[in-house]
Amino acid sequence: MSDYQIERFLRERCAITESIQILSAATKLPSSLNAVIAKIMEVIEPAETGIVLLWDDSNGLLRPYAVVGYELGVFKEVGLQMGESLPGKVFAMGQARLYTSTVEIAKAVDNLRPANLDHWQQALGKDYLPKNILAAPITTSNQKHGVLVLEILDEPTEFTEQDLAFIQLIADLVSLRLEKNRLDLATTASQAGEQIRTDWVETLSHELSMPLTAIKGYATALLLDEVEWSLMKRQEFLQLIEAECDQMETLLSDFLNSTFSDMDQFYLEPQSLQLSQIAHKIAEEMERRTDKHQLIVDFPSNLPMVQADPRWVKQVFRNLLDNAIKYSPEGGLIVIRGEVRSTDVVISISDQGIGMPPEDLIPIFDKYERAKSLEGAQIPGTGLGLPIARSIVEAHGGHIWVDSRINQGSTLSFSLPHKGFYEIEFGDRNEPGTYSDR
Repeated sequence: MSDYQIERFLRERCAITESIQILSAATKLPSSLNAVIAKIMEVIEPAETGIVLLWDDSNGLLRPYAVVGYELGVFKEVGLQMGESLPGKVFAMGQARLYTSTVEIAKAVDNLRPANLDHWQQALGKDYLPKNILAAPITTSNQKHGVLVLEILDEPTEFTEQDLAFIQLIADLVSLRLEKNRLDLATTASQAGEQIRTDWVETLSHELSMPLTAIKGYATALLLDEVEWSLMKRQEFLQLIEAECDQMETLLSDFLNSTFSDMDQFYLEPQSLQLSQIAHKIAEEMERRTDKHQLIVDFPSNLPMVQADPRWVKQVFRNLLDNAIKYSPEGGLIVIRGEVRSTDVVISISDQGIGMPPEDLIPIFDKYERAKSLEGAQIPGTGLGLPIARSIVEAHGGHIWVDSRINQGSTLSFSLPHKGFYEIEFGDRNEPGTYSDR
C-alpha cells in the first residue's frame, strides 16, 4: 500500500468517526448535514460543492437541506420531482452513480425543469455543467430519504470509484440518523395512539348514531297510520333514508379500509389500467351526489397505461373527489387532470373551495387529522379518507401531496409509476417501490 493510500485510509476512518459523532449529537439536522459534507470534502479534496437533498413527502419533491458551494438562499427554491435531473434519477433507482464526462452529465440533467435550472445556475453563479459528479442515495432497507451529491466544477482531477464507495458509506450513516428521527416521531405518535383510537371509536359511534336516528325518524313517519303522506313526500323520505344509508356505508368502508392500512393488508392485483377511463367513471358517479359542483376531466391523449389494482385506484379517486366536494361547500368546478412525467403519471384534483392554512397541510395525510373549516361550519367525515388514499398510493409505489391556498381552493395530487423510464434509463434493473414517509 502506497503512502498516499495509507494517508487516504486514515483520513477516511477519521472522517467516518467524526461524522458518526456529528450525526449522533442533538444538533439540528441542517447543521449536522452541513458539517458532514465538510468532512467528506476534507477527504475527497477535488469536490467543490456538496449537497444533501431530502424527500419532502408533502410536496412530492427532493428539497436541499444542506449545501456547500452554493448560495443557499437561492438554491433552497429548487424542488426536484422523482426522476428529474441527476439527483432525481439516483433517488428513484436507489443506486450510487459516478458521472465522469460532461456528455454523460448533460444527458442525466436534460429533463431538469426550467425554473429549477435557473435557480441552480443562480445559486452557483455559473451557467455551465460540472465536470464530475458523485451521487449516492440516502436509504435504509425499506425507506428512501434523499440523495448526497458532490461536484467538481473546475478542478483538473476526477472522482474515482473509491470516492463513490466512501460517500455511499457516509450516505448510509446519514440515513441512520434520518431513520432514528422518523422512529422517534413514530414513538411519540404511538404514545398518543390509544387515546386517538378511543376518540375514533367515540367519533364513529357518534357519526353512526346520527344517520341511524334520521333513518328511524323517517321510517317511523312513513309507518304512521294517522297520516296520509303524498306520493311526493313519501318519495322524499325514501330518498333521505337512502342518503343516510350511503353515509353509513361510507363510514364503515373508511373504518374497514383503515384497518387494512394498519395491518399492511392492501392485497394488490395489478393489471394494465387506463386512468382516464377510471377518472371519467368515478367523476360521473360522484357528480350524481352533488348538484352544486361541475366535474371536468382533462387528460392528455398520450397518457400511458399503468400497472395497478383497479379496485384500490378507484378508491383513491373516490376519496380525493369526496374531499374536494366536502371542502367546497358552495360548489364550483372540480377539475381532474392527468400529466405524464418521465417516471410516472400524475393525477391532480383541484377544487374552488375554502382551502387550508399551511399548518393543516403537513398532517393532512395522517389518520384522524382533518382540515378545519375557516367559517366554523361542521364538515362531515372521519379523517380517514386521505390517509387511506395515501396508503393505497404508496402501496403502488407512488406518492401523494397537496397544494392549497386559503379561500382559493386545494389541489390533491398523486402519482403512479410507469415502466418506460426504468427500461430506457437503467435497463429495468429494479421495480419501482415505496419511497416515502415523513
